[in-house]
Amino acid sequence: QKWDLNLGAIATMWKGGCIIRAKFLNDIKAAFDADPNLANLLMNKKFGDKVNEAQAAWRKVLCVAIQCGILTPAFSASLSYFDSYRRENLPANLTQAQRDYFGRHTYQRKDEVEGKYESGAWISANWQTPEEA
Repeated sequence: QKWDLNLGAIATMWKGGCIIRAKFLNDIKAAFDADPNLANLLMNKKFGDKVNEAQAAWRKVLCVAIQCGILTPAFSASLSYFDSYRRENLPANLTQAQRDYFGRHTYQRKDEVEGKYESGAWISANWQTPEEA
């Protein structure tokens, strides 16, 4: 949808009566002012560089939290979002195979012409139905 939101102005609204009265909000506003069409703060050089610099420590913190049984739903979901945002292709092929196997939902192969969809061809390549096993 084309909502024509001024994300920089929205960031400054938080400064008025919120606990987040931080310089960080000024940086967010500056990023959107510099590029009003910025799709994601990760695409801004300053923010992208900072996140890239911090990602090794981010991963270590999450590993320790997981080993200690400490719940970190927002922190770990944020890392998953970061990882998915920076990848051209996501690992959805298993889900696609399951959907096709159980309901013939079709899939698009990456080594074929774009727009060409198939169904069931993967079954003959090392897959067995329960009756064949």
